[in-house]
Amino acid sequence: MRRMVVVALLLLCVAVPGSLMAKEKEKAKPVDMKDINRIFVGWVDIDPEDWKMQGYGTKQDWLDVISSANEGFQTDLTKALSGRTLTMAKNRDDVNTVGNDLYIKFSDAKVDKKYRLHIAVHFIDPKTNNEVGSIPLETLGAHLCGLSGCINKELGEVNQQIQKNLGMRAKH
Repeated sequence: MRRMVVVALLLLCVAVPGSLMAKEKEKAKPVDMKDINRIFVGWVDIDPEDWKMQGYGTKQDWLDVISSANEGFQTDLTKALSGRTLTMAKNRDDVNTVGNDLYIKFSDAKVDKKYRLHIAVHFIDPKTNNEVGSIPLETLGAHLCGLSGCINKELGEVNQQIQKNLGMRAKH
């Protein structure tokens, strides 16, 4: 019986993210990267007030998880988008896009009680403030992990989708 439950959970882990990404292929608006050299990557702004809902003892503990997840995500994205100059937001208030060709903005970022990340990605031309592409709001999840591990895995999926929408080949 246990083996059957484990197999079912593993299948769910493989099937759900794949089906979500298949859905995204129909909706996402890719970005033409030929003239984009400098990119500002915004902060994945998960609500700091959710610290109690997520079971953290203090708000600072939860802020540390959010900060760590952003730092890991930014490091992975820097590797994935090598060849371009990336400027990373230092915190949730940092939106200084001056001198960049593209602003990658995240909205509706939330982690629910089941450790699923809900997030939308917007590719914005900072000169005109117009959206030139997007990855619509989706829910990422179905991992066997703790909260901070789930956030990191799901931001890894967001990283791959950003690469795909920027016309870059995903690097693992």
